[in-house]
Amino acid sequence: MGYVGKALIVTQIMLALAMPLARSAQAATFDGQWSVRIASPKQECGNGATLSIGIANGRVASNNAAMQASGRVADGGTISVSLMSGIKRAVGYGHLSGSSGSGTWHGMACSGTWTAEKT
Repeated sequence: MGYVGKALIVTQIMLALAMPLARSAQAATFDGQWSVRIASPKQECGNGATLSIGIANGRVASNNAAMQASGRVADGGTISVSLMSGIKRAVGYGHLSGSSGSGTWHGMACSGTWTAEKT
């Protein structure tokens, strides 16, 4: 294998190693504390409730001992999250962009929308 062939292989390896680092840096743009407002057409489903979540390295976690949050933010800002409080569970999907975001959520008997602001 000649010099050019070896240089191409080294370049490909370096690019492959750099890709996960670039993805991590993109996901990190969403890191921080977020205030999430939950809305539902049904008042008994938490219309107007606000909760706080944190994002670190693209991973979602709750800041409240009474509620557990877990999930993931993709590089492009697509977010999926699960919320649990006692026996209640809800899942949400949406998109973050810059310092805000929005999406939908649903539980067993409730559903609605959410909006988020980075604090």
